Amino acid sequence: MKVAEKFLSINGEGPRAGELSCFIRFQGCNLACSYCDTAWANEASCPVEEMEPMQIVSYVHKMGAQNVTLTGGEPLLQPEIYGLLDAFGLARRNYRIEIETNGSISIEPFCNYSRPAFTLDIKTPSSGFAGALCTDNFGLLKPQDAVKIVCGDREDLEYGRDMVLRYKLIEKCPVYFSAVFGKLDPRDIVDFMIERNMNGVRLQLQMHKFIWNPDTRGV
Repeated sequence: MKVAEKFLSINGEGPRAGELSCFIRFQGCNLACSYCDTAWANEASCPVEEMEPMQIVSYVHKMGAQNVTLTGGEPLLQPEIYGLLDAFGLARRNYRIEIETNGSISIEPFCNYSRPAFTLDIKTPSSGFAGALCTDNFGLLKPQDAVKIVCGDREDLEYGRDMVLRYKLIEKCPVYFSAVFGKLDPRDIVDFMIERNMNGVRLQLQMHKFIWNPDTRGV
């Protein structure tokens, strides 16, 4: 598996924000969103460490983590992702696996495994890939999953709200609105949530970007 970086830190987003997690970032993505903050990991020229699934599990065990975040890039593109999930299951250490996915790939094949939690992106118009969404995924969401909607302007906010209502997402799992860092003021999201009476939706700040320099890797 093509690992771009691996590290132990706090989870900066989602239901387990603030908790320790072991991050495994894979190289490569099928999208190229305008606001991507890990675009360096999507490049074919990105330096990688080739690791077998059991090597990754051993690394996570060495780090002492219970939470594991598989991210990218797009982790579901890794041919050995099934084997990695099996390896974590065989380790029998009660790992809590989260896969951060861009929402363009079906999660259905993974629902027959020892099912991980998914953080599923909804790409907004400013990303350039709003049409890439696999909407069938919404019917597969569980309470342990999360939906993340990154917004860069008012159009994105309106688009996100429409998707939340159309697919009744707050009835399925936590839903987070997040600002493109440095582009949209989080206060504008709060104002929008008040204006649109968006009960059940949560504002999310990328905690790690406030603790460290926003461009810092490995945190």
